[in-house]
Amino acid sequence: MSTPRCSIVIRAYNEEKHLPRLLKGIREQTVRDAEVVVVDSGSTDRTVDIARAHGARLVHIRPEEFTFGRSLNRGVRAARGEFVVIVSAHCYPVYPDWLEQLLKPFADPQVAVSYGKQRGGETNQYSEHQFFREYFPDVSQPRQGHPYSHNANAAIRRALWEQHPYNENLTGLEDLAWSSWAFEQGYAIAYVAEAEVIHVHDEGPAQVYNRYRREAIAMKQILPKSRFTLRHFLRLWLGKTFSDLWQARREGVLAKHWWSILWFRLMQYWGTYQGYRYSGRIDAQLHQRFYYPPGILSEKTPAPRPIEPIRYDE
Repeated sequence: MSTPRCSIVIRAYNEEKHLPRLLKGIREQTVRDAEVVVVDSGSTDRTVDIARAHGARLVHIRPEEFTFGRSLNRGVRAARGEFVVIVSAHCYPVYPDWLEQLLKPFADPQVAVSYGKQRGGETNQYSEHQFFREYFPDVSQPRQGHPYSHNANAAIRRALWEQHPYNENLTGLEDLAWSSWAFEQGYAIAYVAEAEVIHVHDEGPAQVYNRYRREAIAMKQILPKSRFTLRHFLRLWLGKTFSDLWQARREGVLAKHWWSILWFRLMQYWGTYQGYRYSGRIDAQLHQRFYYPPGILSEKTPAPRPIEPIRYDE
């Protein structure tokens, strides 16, 4: 078989609702020379059948083996492309040149990671939309000055992954740990606003708390000397809540979203606070609990996009 230019690795667990839309978006891309690898973590719905029906290569990882980094390493190891695109199963590309734009920065041989814009869908909470706007602006940064990246919509050089695979012990933020390593080695990280995806979440308070708690545990693993005190919690919770309420009022949607703003920001920062306080064992049971839960730029004008979005309802 000829070697594809890029491989797309999708980690999935019970994603029958979202996976078909992502796979359709991949089929619509201007980049045709791409293989799809789905890493399934023990799905009990139609996820595996859907992946097979779309011609994806399947990699399986048992729930008792699962960690975020280990599942990603399994997928990258199975990939054959020079570049590996990593995308969440509950994301989908907005434009047919998503892959093309995400791979463009690799023309610079010093770029190790590129990651693209994320926006929320109809079911995302209001405050998460604000989070996406803050961390994924409308203007690209070909060589950003910090190591942040996000594996819901990113691409890496496979040759560098071979030197330094993802950390399999972290409870999350394996993307930040890897891009931090690349940054420290002198490689560049590119942010590509044109490589846009919709990142769908439909989370309640417990799920938001769980997500930010596991990320805080991981951050403490990555940066053992970092701190998140009760003062940090109060300052960020009150500050971000007020900011969201003010923005919702300006947009005329405060009556609709005020309650979700209050609980989302509370769970976000309370989960972070509790994650930093966690002092127990980081073992397989903890990883499974997180993945198998119960039932910064100044304002600029982005360049116009002379390309029509993908029509998912046709």
